[in-house]
Amino acid sequence: MPRRTATMLASTLMLIAILCAGVIIKAPYSEMSPGPTVNTLAEHGGEPVLQITDRKTYPTSGHLNMTTVRVTSADYQMNLVEAVYGWLAHDTKIVPHATLYPDGKTEQQSTQENAEEFSQSQESAKVAALKELGIPVKSWVIVSTVLKGSPAEGRLHAGDVIKAVDGSPVKAPDDVAKLVTKHKPGQQVVFTIIPAKEQAAAEKAHKTATVTQDVTITTTRSHDSGQQRAIVGISAGTDHTFPFTIDIKLADVGGPSAGLMFALGIYDKLTPGSLTGGKFVAGTGTIDDNGQVGPIGGVELKTIGARSQGAQYFLTPKDNCAQAAEDTPEGLRLVKVNTIEDALNALKDIRTGKTADLPKCTTKG
Repeated sequence: MPRRTATMLASTLMLIAILCAGVIIKAPYSEMSPGPTVNTLAEHGGEPVLQITDRKTYPTSGHLNMTTVRVTSADYQMNLVEAVYGWLAHDTKIVPHATLYPDGKTEQQSTQENAEEFSQSQESAKVAALKELGIPVKSWVIVSTVLKGSPAEGRLHAGDVIKAVDGSPVKAPDDVAKLVTKHKPGQQVVFTIIPAKEQAAAEKAHKTATVTQDVTITTTRSHDSGQQRAIVGISAGTDHTFPFTIDIKLADVGGPSAGLMFALGIYDKLTPGSLTGGKFVAGTGTIDDNGQVGPIGGVELKTIGARSQGAQYFLTPKDNCAQAAEDTPEGLRLVKVNTIEDALNALKDIRTGKTADLPKCTTKG
């Protein structure tokens, strides 16, 4: 066999061996890519994304699209070839598996966590929108979760309304931890609560629950990586009663990052005229009850997904601006927002054509 032919054959066999090895060798990485975008003002899956009853609503136009990111599942094992391809591709992002699934989190656990965050983001979006409109919303602090095996298990239950701790009134979820950690581990703490069943019955009857009870719990020592402190094993959250019904229907979506766009969609439906002026606006960002917009992950992939669907403007959380500005899709304008009020002002500029006044994202923020 001629030397040249032998060399080519050896090189080909080596390349095949390398490719085979690349397919066989597993890499501890996961892939993120642009996910679907959904217009919060329109229908999805045959029904309106936002459904408001017992309150006058107004016609809307244009787009206020929430954006998503697709990720590989927790049990998917990426091979080396896929990882290299993902690193080279423009519209994917390869990250360590532990970034998406820390501490060995399973697919089921991740899905449950994302569902809880999505549900909470919907509640905060409703509150933020109604507050911006000056519509009163009743709020109270509740037991959000009870840790299995903790001192609170069987004593407190998810949905219990926390009125006071050791006689001190509770106004916000953070108050609970502050009051509990005034104790030393092993000391007793007294929760004044309205049981979840009593609260649910009162809400159903459109009444205010008044029956309270005191629950005494012996604290224990925390076992996390932070400073040791007294705990009872609960997390506190906020529940609300709205003056009318707002349903957000969007299946197969999780996480908190659609909060801002849901809030804007609700605001648009409850006010005359069009927020967008018929323009295609997309965006992302968490939102809290006070309308503060927070950063999210995968913003550079969400801008790609938004632009591919036709978005002209992208409402970008202030803390995501630098990352988003590093590689903005052509034809998409990033608009910096820090609150729902910022977003509403930006939309006013967009629909009136005063786009020179829009706050810009730069690589510096």
